[in-house]
Amino acid sequence: MGKIIKEDISISILKANEAIAKELKDFFKERNIFTVNIISSPGAGKTTLLEKMLSYFEKDKVLVLVGDIETERDAERIRKKGYKSYQIVTGGACHLEAVMIKEAIKLIPEGIEYLFIENVGNLVCPASYDLGENLRISMISTPEGDDKILKYPKAFLTSDVLIINKIDLLPHIPFDINKVIEEAKKIKKDIKIFKISALKGEGVEEVVKFVKEKKESSE
Repeated sequence: MGKIIKEDISISILKANEAIAKELKDFFKERNIFTVNIISSPGAGKTTLLEKMLSYFEKDKVLVLVGDIETERDAERIRKKGYKSYQIVTGGACHLEAVMIKEAIKLIPEGIEYLFIENVGNLVCPASYDLGENLRISMISTPEGDDKILKYPKAFLTSDVLIINKIDLLPHIPFDINKVIEEAKKIKKDIKIFKISALKGEGVEEVVKFVKEKKESSE
């Protein structure tokens, strides 16, 4: 009985999230805001990727929402680059939910064309929560190991893009990049894959180009 009740509660929470995500999608469409949700394990390089990507966007047309359990460190890093960023402190929750984004969008100024959401570091929970985004990016990094795709399949099944980060470390660690690509394609055959080094900026421009093309095609 306890298990059934727990499952019912989980289903109810996800349905409520879906309803709010639909509201967010309508809001973003009405305002012509292209929204990107980035998920990864802690330390995979989400903030570094955003720091590099933002240089390709006009400062008054982009906003970053950063989710973390505690501190505003990542949002502060973005702000130091001269870009608008708001921190969502979850206080223990391991993912962002649509209701959190709904509250945060009250702060979105006029003229924003791109909204980047840096989710809480986790490859499990964020995969189940739609945030009203146009594009979902999952990222893994080479030091994590090459077994993440099949261990956390939902993260990649629900994503449009897979980014393999820290490829500059490939000569120094055991990571079979071809295996990762093959397994990702088995999970989702049309997933777009980028191999990058966010720290060095390698491959970042191609990711930006893809995001901008997706926005243009959505208009």
